[in-house]
Amino acid sequence: MKRNLLLAGLAALALAGCAMHQHDDPVPHALHHGPGPLRPVSETTLTGFAFPESVGCDAREGVLYVSNFGGTEPRGADKDGKGYIMKLALDGRVLEQRAFDVTMNKPKGIWMAHTRLWVTDIDGVWIFDTVSKKSRKLAIPGITFANDPAVMGGALYVSDNRADALWRVEPADFLDAGVQPKITQVWSKKEINPNGLWPSRDGSLLIVGLMADQQRGIYAMDRDGNVKTVVQPFGRLDGLYQLHDGTILFTDWATGSLNHWSLAGGVVQLAKDFKGPADFCMMRDTIYVPDLQKSEIRVVKVAR
Repeated sequence: MKRNLLLAGLAALALAGCAMHQHDDPVPHALHHGPGPLRPVSETTLTGFAFPESVGCDAREGVLYVSNFGGTEPRGADKDGKGYIMKLALDGRVLEQRAFDVTMNKPKGIWMAHTRLWVTDIDGVWIFDTVSKKSRKLAIPGITFANDPAVMGGALYVSDNRADALWRVEPADFLDAGVQPKITQVWSKKEINPNGLWPSRDGSLLIVGLMADQQRGIYAMDRDGNVKTVVQPFGRLDGLYQLHDGTILFTDWATGSLNHWSLAGGVVQLAKDFKGPADFCMMRDTIYVPDLQKSEIRVVKVAR
Protein backbone atom coordinates (compact mmCIF):
# COMPACT_ATOMS: atom_id res chain seq x y z
CA MET A 1 0.00 0.00 0.00
CA LYS A 2 2.77 2.46 0.89
CA ARG A 3 4.52 1.81 -2.40
CA ASN A 4 1.28 2.43 -4.30
CA LEU A 5 0.75 5.71 -2.44
CA LEU A 6 4.33 6.70 -3.19
CA LEU A 7 3.98 6.02 -6.91
CA ALA A 8 0.61 7.75 -7.16
CA GLY A 9 1.81 10.83 -5.30
CA LEU A 10 5.02 11.17 -7.23
CA ALA A 11 3.19 10.69 -10.50
CA ALA A 12 0.99 13.66 -9.64
CA LEU A 13 4.09 15.64 -8.70
CA ALA A 14 5.80 14.92 -12.01
CA LEU A 15 2.74 15.86 -14.03
CA ALA A 16 2.41 19.11 -12.08
CA GLY A 17 6.01 20.18 -12.49
CA CYS A 18 7.82 18.50 -15.34
CA ALA A 19 10.06 21.50 -15.99
CA MET A 20 11.81 22.41 -12.77
CA HIS A 21 14.35 24.82 -11.33
CA GLN A 22 17.09 25.79 -13.77
CA HIS A 23 20.76 25.24 -13.00
CA ASP A 24 23.87 26.57 -14.70
CA ASP A 25 24.85 22.97 -15.34
CA PRO A 26 23.02 21.34 -18.28
CA VAL A 27 21.60 17.85 -17.93
CA PRO A 28 23.38 15.55 -20.40
CA HIS A 29 21.46 14.37 -23.45
CA ALA A 30 21.87 10.81 -22.19
CA LEU A 31 19.56 11.63 -19.29
CA HIS A 32 16.80 12.96 -21.54
CA HIS A 33 15.94 9.66 -23.23
CA GLY A 34 12.46 9.55 -21.81
CA PRO A 35 11.23 9.51 -18.21
CA GLY A 36 12.54 6.04 -17.42
CA PRO A 37 14.58 5.16 -14.34
CA LEU A 38 18.20 6.06 -13.87
CA ARG A 39 20.68 3.28 -13.25
CA PRO A 40 24.03 3.45 -11.49
CA VAL A 41 27.02 3.11 -13.81
CA SER A 42 29.89 3.44 -11.34
CA GLU A 43 30.50 4.33 -7.74
CA THR A 44 33.53 5.60 -5.84
CA THR A 45 34.03 6.77 -2.28
CA LEU A 46 35.91 9.87 -1.15
CA THR A 47 37.29 10.08 2.38
CA GLY A 48 39.06 12.66 4.53
CA PHE A 49 36.03 14.55 5.83
CA ALA A 50 34.76 15.37 9.31
CA PHE A 51 31.04 14.55 9.27
CA PRO A 52 30.01 16.09 5.93
CA GLU A 53 26.37 17.15 5.83
CA SER A 54 25.99 18.71 2.41
CA VAL A 55 27.72 18.87 -0.98
CA GLY A 56 27.16 21.87 -3.23
CA CYS A 57 27.93 21.61 -6.95
CA ASP A 58 29.47 24.74 -8.46
CA ALA A 59 28.82 24.18 -12.15
CA ARG A 60 30.29 27.57 -13.06
CA GLU A 61 33.76 26.67 -11.78
CA GLY A 62 33.44 22.88 -11.91
CA VAL A 63 34.16 22.29 -8.22
CA LEU A 64 32.43 21.05 -5.08
CA TYR A 65 31.84 22.70 -1.72
CA VAL A 66 31.35 20.45 1.32
CA SER A 67 30.00 21.46 4.73
CA ASN A 68 31.77 19.66 7.60
CA PHE A 69 30.69 19.52 11.23
CA GLY A 70 34.28 19.02 12.38
CA GLY A 71 35.15 17.56 15.77
CA THR A 72 35.11 13.89 16.74
CA GLU A 73 31.34 13.29 16.98
CA PRO A 74 28.45 14.28 14.67
CA ARG A 75 26.75 16.54 17.20
CA GLY A 76 24.65 18.67 14.88
CA ALA A 77 23.36 21.15 17.48
CA ASP A 78 26.67 22.02 19.18
CA LYS A 79 27.82 25.62 18.93
CA ASP A 80 31.47 24.67 19.19
CA GLY A 81 33.10 26.66 16.38
CA LYS A 82 34.50 23.52 14.75
CA GLY A 83 32.62 23.57 11.45
CA TYR A 84 33.99 24.59 8.06
CA ILE A 85 33.47 24.48 4.29
CA MET A 86 35.90 22.55 2.06
CA LYS A 87 36.47 23.16 -1.64
CA LEU A 88 37.16 20.07 -3.77
CA ALA A 89 38.02 19.23 -7.34
CA LEU A 90 35.56 16.84 -8.95
CA ASP A 91 38.02 13.97 -8.48
CA GLY A 92 38.07 14.59 -4.73
CA ARG A 93 41.33 16.50 -4.49
CA VAL A 94 41.22 19.11 -1.73
CA LEU A 95 41.64 22.55 -3.27
CA GLU A 96 40.99 24.46 -0.06
CA GLN A 97 40.66 22.76 3.32
CA ARG A 98 38.83 25.84 4.60
CA ALA A 99 37.34 27.74 1.71
CA PHE A 100 36.20 30.65 3.89
CA ASP A 101 38.04 32.15 6.84
CA VAL A 102 35.12 32.33 9.27
CA THR A 103 34.10 30.58 12.48
CA MET A 104 31.23 28.16 11.92
CA ASN A 105 29.49 25.71 14.20
CA LYS A 106 27.67 22.91 12.36
CA PRO A 107 27.18 24.01 8.74
CA LYS A 108 24.50 21.96 7.04
CA GLY A 109 22.60 22.46 3.78
CA ILE A 110 24.22 24.29 0.86
CA TRP A 111 22.56 26.18 -1.99
CA MET A 112 24.57 27.64 -4.86
CA ALA A 113 23.75 30.18 -7.59
CA HIS A 114 26.48 31.69 -9.75
CA THR A 115 29.11 33.03 -7.27
CA ARG A 116 26.82 32.95 -4.24
CA LEU A 117 26.82 30.13 -1.69
CA TRP A 118 24.32 29.90 1.16
CA VAL A 119 24.77 27.49 4.08
CA THR A 120 22.69 27.01 7.21
CA ASP A 121 24.29 26.89 10.66
CA ILE A 122 21.98 26.04 13.60
CA ASP A 123 20.58 29.50 14.43
CA GLY A 124 21.08 31.31 11.14
CA VAL A 125 22.34 31.23 7.60
CA TRP A 126 25.60 32.29 5.95
CA ILE A 127 26.04 33.81 2.51
CA PHE A 128 29.42 33.77 0.74
CA ASP A 129 30.79 35.02 -2.53
CA THR A 130 32.97 32.21 -3.87
CA VAL A 131 35.23 34.60 -5.83
CA SER A 132 35.81 37.50 -3.43
CA LYS A 133 35.40 35.29 -0.30
CA LYS A 134 33.22 38.00 1.21
CA SER A 135 30.83 36.60 3.81
CA ARG A 136 27.98 37.51 6.12
CA LYS A 137 26.03 35.54 8.69
CA LEU A 138 22.39 36.36 9.27
CA ALA A 139 20.87 35.33 12.59
CA ILE A 140 17.28 34.11 12.31
CA PRO A 141 15.58 34.95 15.63
CA GLY A 142 13.49 32.02 16.85
CA ILE A 143 14.98 29.35 14.58
CA THR A 144 16.22 26.26 16.41
CA PHE A 145 17.82 23.92 13.85
CA ALA A 146 18.39 25.57 10.47
CA ASN A 147 18.80 22.69 8.05
CA ASP A 148 18.45 23.30 4.32
CA PRO A 149 18.36 26.51 2.23
CA ALA A 150 16.84 27.08 -1.20
CA VAL A 151 16.39 30.24 -3.26
CA MET A 152 13.08 30.76 -5.03
CA GLY A 153 11.59 33.94 -6.46
CA GLY A 154 14.29 36.15 -4.98
CA ALA A 155 13.71 34.84 -1.46
CA LEU A 156 15.71 32.36 0.59
CA TYR A 157 13.77 29.58 2.29
CA VAL A 158 15.26 27.76 5.28
CA SER A 159 13.92 24.56 6.82
CA ASP A 160 13.84 24.34 10.62
CA ASN A 161 13.82 20.59 11.02
CA ARG A 162 13.52 20.05 14.76
CA ALA A 163 11.05 22.89 15.32
CA ASP A 164 8.90 21.73 12.36
CA ALA A 165 8.93 25.16 10.71
CA LEU A 166 9.82 26.96 7.49
CA TRP A 167 11.42 30.42 7.31
CA ARG A 168 11.78 32.99 4.53
CA VAL A 169 14.50 35.62 4.13
CA GLU A 170 13.94 38.48 1.65
CA PRO A 171 15.97 39.32 -0.33
CA ALA A 172 17.96 36.12 -0.67
CA ASP A 173 21.13 38.05 -1.52
CA PHE A 174 21.90 39.87 1.71
CA LEU A 175 25.69 39.80 1.35
CA ASP A 176 25.98 43.59 1.37
CA ALA A 177 25.98 44.82 4.97
CA GLY A 178 23.65 47.63 3.93
CA VAL A 179 20.89 45.17 3.07
CA GLN A 180 18.50 44.57 5.95
CA PRO A 181 16.51 41.47 4.99
CA LYS A 182 13.01 40.72 6.15
CA ILE A 183 12.74 37.46 8.08
CA THR A 184 9.41 35.64 8.28
CA GLN A 185 8.30 32.33 9.73
CA VAL A 186 6.12 30.99 6.92
CA TRP A 187 4.52 28.23 8.96
CA SER A 188 5.14 25.84 11.85
CA LYS A 189 3.81 22.69 13.50
CA LYS A 190 2.47 20.91 10.41
CA GLU A 191 4.00 17.53 11.32
CA ILE A 192 6.36 17.78 8.35
CA ASN A 193 9.73 18.36 10.05
CA PRO A 194 11.08 19.90 6.83
CA ASN A 195 14.55 18.90 5.72
CA GLY A 196 15.43 19.07 2.01
CA LEU A 197 13.92 21.86 -0.11
CA TRP A 198 13.63 22.16 -3.89
CA PRO A 199 12.02 25.03 -5.90
CA SER A 200 9.91 24.34 -8.99
CA ARG A 201 9.37 26.59 -11.99
CA ASP A 202 5.65 26.76 -11.31
CA GLY A 203 6.34 28.60 -8.06
CA SER A 204 5.80 25.75 -5.61
CA LEU A 205 8.41 24.65 -3.11
CA LEU A 206 8.98 20.91 -2.77
CA ILE A 207 9.81 19.66 0.72
CA VAL A 208 10.86 16.34 2.21
CA GLY A 209 10.60 15.60 5.91
CA LEU A 210 12.75 13.80 8.44
CA MET A 211 11.84 12.79 11.98
CA ALA A 212 13.98 10.48 14.08
CA ASP A 213 11.23 8.11 15.18
CA GLN A 214 8.45 8.74 12.67
CA GLN A 215 7.98 8.56 8.93
CA ARG A 216 7.61 11.66 6.80
CA GLY A 217 6.73 12.19 3.14
CA ILE A 218 7.02 14.63 0.25
CA TYR A 219 5.13 17.92 0.31
CA ALA A 220 4.53 20.97 -1.88
CA MET A 221 3.96 24.57 -0.76
CA ASP A 222 2.23 27.06 -3.05
CA ARG A 223 2.96 30.80 -3.38
CA ASP A 224 0.57 31.59 -0.52
CA GLY A 225 2.31 29.23 1.90
CA ASN A 226 -0.35 26.51 1.71
CA VAL A 227 1.13 23.02 2.05
CA LYS A 228 -0.28 19.82 0.61
CA THR A 229 0.92 16.27 1.04
CA VAL A 230 2.12 14.90 -2.30
CA VAL A 231 3.32 11.54 -0.99
CA GLN A 232 2.15 10.10 2.32
CA PRO A 233 4.86 9.45 4.93
CA PHE A 234 7.10 6.53 3.97
CA GLY A 235 10.64 7.26 5.22
CA ARG A 236 13.14 9.58 6.87
CA LEU A 237 13.99 11.82 3.96
CA ASP A 238 16.91 14.24 3.80
CA GLY A 239 18.26 15.32 0.40
CA LEU A 240 15.97 16.30 -2.49
CA TYR A 241 16.63 17.05 -6.17
CA GLN A 242 14.35 17.18 -9.18
CA LEU A 243 15.63 16.68 -12.71
CA HIS A 244 14.42 18.73 -15.67
CA ASP A 245 12.10 15.89 -16.74
CA GLY A 246 10.25 15.97 -13.42
CA THR A 247 11.79 12.78 -11.98
CA ILE A 248 13.09 12.89 -8.44
CA LEU A 249 16.21 11.97 -6.51
CA PHE A 250 16.06 11.65 -2.73
CA THR A 251 18.01 10.17 0.16
CA ASP A 252 16.39 8.13 2.90
CA TRP A 253 17.93 7.46 6.32
CA ALA A 254 15.37 4.71 6.97
CA THR A 255 16.80 2.56 4.17
CA GLY A 256 20.28 4.11 4.06
CA SER A 257 19.93 4.81 0.36
CA LEU A 258 19.98 7.20 -2.59
CA ASN A 259 16.93 6.70 -4.80
CA HIS A 260 15.47 7.78 -8.13
CA TRP A 261 11.79 7.93 -8.97
CA SER A 262 10.25 8.10 -12.45
CA LEU A 263 6.70 7.58 -13.66
CA ALA A 264 7.84 4.70 -15.88
CA GLY A 265 10.12 2.92 -13.46
CA GLY A 266 8.88 3.78 -9.99
CA VAL A 267 11.46 3.89 -7.21
CA VAL A 268 14.92 2.62 -8.10
CA GLN A 269 17.69 2.39 -5.54
CA LEU A 270 20.89 3.90 -6.96
CA ALA A 271 23.18 3.40 -3.97
CA LYS A 272 22.79 1.73 -0.58
CA ASP A 273 24.56 0.99 2.71
CA PHE A 274 24.72 4.60 3.85
CA LYS A 275 24.60 5.33 7.56
CA GLY A 276 23.62 8.96 7.13
CA PRO A 277 22.76 9.93 3.53
CA ALA A 278 22.36 13.70 3.65
CA ASP A 279 22.09 16.69 1.27
CA PHE A 280 23.56 15.85 -2.11
CA CYS A 281 24.02 17.63 -5.43
CA MET A 282 24.19 16.54 -9.04
CA MET A 283 26.48 17.78 -11.80
CA ARG A 284 25.96 16.43 -15.31
CA ASP A 285 25.61 12.64 -14.85
CA THR A 286 27.20 12.41 -11.41
CA ILE A 287 25.63 12.59 -7.95
CA TYR A 288 27.71 13.54 -4.91
CA VAL A 289 26.17 12.17 -1.71
CA PRO A 290 27.65 12.86 1.73
CA ASP A 291 27.44 10.15 4.36
CA LEU A 292 27.32 12.17 7.56
CA GLN A 293 27.90 9.23 9.88
CA LYS A 294 30.73 7.60 7.89
CA SER A 295 32.53 10.87 7.08
CA GLU A 296 32.54 9.96 3.39
CA ILE A 297 31.21 11.23 0.09
CA ARG A 298 29.81 8.68 -2.33
CA VAL A 299 30.24 9.59 -6.00
CA VAL A 300 27.56 7.87 -8.07
CA LYS A 301 27.63 8.12 -11.85
CA VAL A 302 24.28 7.39 -13.51
CA ALA A 303 22.76 6.86 -16.95
CA ARG A 304 19.51 5.73 -18.57
